[in-house]
Amino acid sequence: MIALRITNVRHFMSRLLASEDFDAFLLEEASISTYNTFLIDGHQNKAFYTAEEWEDESIRPYELSEWKKLRPICFDLIKGTHTPTAFRFVLHLIPRYAADILQKGQAELSPGQVKAFVLNIKYDGTALILVSGTALHTFLPDKTPDTLWDQALKQFLSQKNLSYEEL
Repeated sequence: MIALRITNVRHFMSRLLASEDFDAFLLEEASISTYNTFLIDGHQNKAFYTAEEWEDESIRPYELSEWKKLRPICFDLIKGTHTPTAFRFVLHLIPRYAADILQKGQAELSPGQVKAFVLNIKYDGTALILVSGTALHTFLPDKTPDTLWDQALKQFLSQKNLSYEEL
């Protein structure tokens, strides 16, 4: 787990909300405080789908909603002349990308042991902080997945020209 402070908030927010840069993520939850506080639960609602749709992976490939589908909604809630007072996004890397990170890092564990590589994005009105995390299905004494995710996240930010300072 690492904590990073984004040094150019405006640029980061543009890349997060107005580009496809973060479309490799799923949204677990979002909280956006502007004139109201808006909460979005990214878990898909089974009651909305027919039984066939719920089982159809082409319609609903993940338990969580894809960031690219909710990004425009979040953008609409944040845009305007006033800066939000706060927001928080909890994103999960899409599982196939998580498996790629483990494979490239030659980790000696199966992708099924890692539930998610998580990216927490939090703005408190003064600073934008990213915190990485790894959710596992079972306890592992090996911290390799954490290290690989932290390295991959820093590499991703650098590739996207998103500047940060380690905390």
